[in-house]
Amino acid sequence: MSTLGLAMVEAAPSAALRPYVTRLCAYREDYGSPVTRSEMAMPGAVLILAFGAPMEAGGQRVTAFSGGLGDRFTVTRTVGPCEGVEVVLTPFGARRLYDVPMRHLTNLVVPVGDLLGPWADMVVDRLASTLSWRDRLTLTERILTERILSGPSLGPELPWAWARLLESGGRLGVSSLAESLGWSHRHLVARFQDQIGLPPKTASRVIRFSRAMRLLRSGDSIARVAADCGFYDQAHMNREFRVLGDTTPGQIRPRPEEPQRAS
Repeated sequence: MSTLGLAMVEAAPSAALRPYVTRLCAYREDYGSPVTRSEMAMPGAVLILAFGAPMEAGGQRVTAFSGGLGDRFTVTRTVGPCEGVEVVLTPFGARRLYDVPMRHLTNLVVPVGDLLGPWADMVVDRLASTLSWRDRLTLTERILTERILSGPSLGPELPWAWARLLESGGRLGVSSLAESLGWSHRHLVARFQDQIGLPPKTASRVIRFSRAMRLLRSGDSIARVAADCGFYDQAHMNREFRVLGDTTPGQIRPRPEEPQRAS
């Protein structure tokens, strides 16, 4: 049996980690030849704790890396076998883990060592010496929980505002958010730039795109998704999909199976 391709095992984050991490996944990938992908913008920050062959991402060669949220897709190229753990951080998980304003990481790919120093090398070395994928996930969760909870405390206002944006699918107005918090528009934007890395309007675009992706994958029609997610029209949705995902709605929505002809 061929071992080429992608294999993965996921684990649900614990209650303590859930405000900061939405996905934990141990994986191995080996395609036998280079594979180029367009990684879509998403309302979270990806942390890759990998070892093996470096990959090309954001115009550089990296193995373990991360970054912030973005308002465009990122091209990656896998050139050899690698494995490790992928973590999807909420903006607040990334802010506490890296202890830098998230605006400094927007649309960037950064080696984990540049963000976390020797701690990052220690984590990757321990993962590489742990053979069981489940044990790797358990180890990652324990280490991340300790590190994130020891990071800078964040006030409740931005997590509340972020949750409202997610619940609305990115359709909640910026002025409504600012009014609910009793903040000026300028102060709201500054706080978003610090803790999320994107201004509220741009963050809403990414959230809307992510929701549209989910609905299309579930089989909803393109016209219905465009209306439900608040795009002006299908042309507007097409443009957003090109910028944020290097794709089109038609490429995402499952195609109906062709009826079988009788022989």
